[in-house]
Amino acid sequence: MFNDISGHIEWARVAPDKVVVATADRVWLYQPSSGNSSDLFAQPMNSTGSVVTTQKLLDTSIILAKRAVSSSRPPAFSLMLWIWRLAGQYHLTHSTPRLMQEAAQRFAAAGRQTLAQWAAEKAVEERGHDRLALLDIQSLGYDAQAVVEALVPLSAQVLLDYFTRSVQTPDPIGCVGYSYTMERLALTTGEEHIQAVEALLPSGIKATRFLHVHSGVGSDVEHVHETIEMVAGLTPEERTRVAIACYETALLNFSSSQAGYPTDEELQQVLKPLALHPQPQDEFDSLLLR
Repeated sequence: MFNDISGHIEWARVAPDKVVVATADRVWLYQPSSGNSSDLFAQPMNSTGSVVTTQKLLDTSIILAKRAVSSSRPPAFSLMLWIWRLAGQYHLTHSTPRLMQEAAQRFAAAGRQTLAQWAAEKAVEERGHDRLALLDIQSLGYDAQAVVEALVPLSAQVLLDYFTRSVQTPDPIGCVGYSYTMERLALTTGEEHIQAVEALLPSGIKATRFLHVHSGVGSDVEHVHETIEMVAGLTPEERTRVAIACYETALLNFSSSQAGYPTDEELQQVLKPLALHPQPQDEFDSLLLR
């Protein structure tokens, strides 16, 4: 699947001072010189793509975005924080089938059948994934629909806004970079992380359905490979725009995730009225009031 054609080289200016250059053997960051017409990498890419070099181009664009954001240590993982993250995943996946179907229609109207077919398949593949997040929240004892209405993490809203704008512009090619970035980042979640989340859950509770699908042990592995193969066959301009969208999506993802986390106490205040069954302390309090 990942055979390369010897001699391929791809590059894309993902930011004013950042050009990613990729060959089959290596990838590097290049700073273009201004006003130099002989500077190849300062010019628009004009080469054909290959699976190996295209993947290096997109993956490195994501890595550069991560390095551009000052990271801070997230709070200790907790059950309350897991519910908050599930709400965010719900919001990110709920509109995906509709937006990808809209992108497919826009691509088809422009005669771009490869992209139209890819987007239409994405619309089908992502159908029902929002329900996985709802089922996980419900398994933890909360009214899932009420929870996702009450909790809209900033990071999810920022990314959804970018995805929506990408689809609804005259050329929705940016949605390819958005989709690839989100699925590629999901692959960094492995079995060890899933087990760590499961260790937080009450005994007998299954609330990692979403994580099993959107992780390095789920279907995103195959989806990433399929998208790379598709992007490698696009025009140089299209591949450049996909790389830029990867950089922009990753930049939003990493920067918005640093915007602050709610405390467990704040989340408990929101979630307590949304519990499906009285908590032990609630039952104790009600007995005292009789």
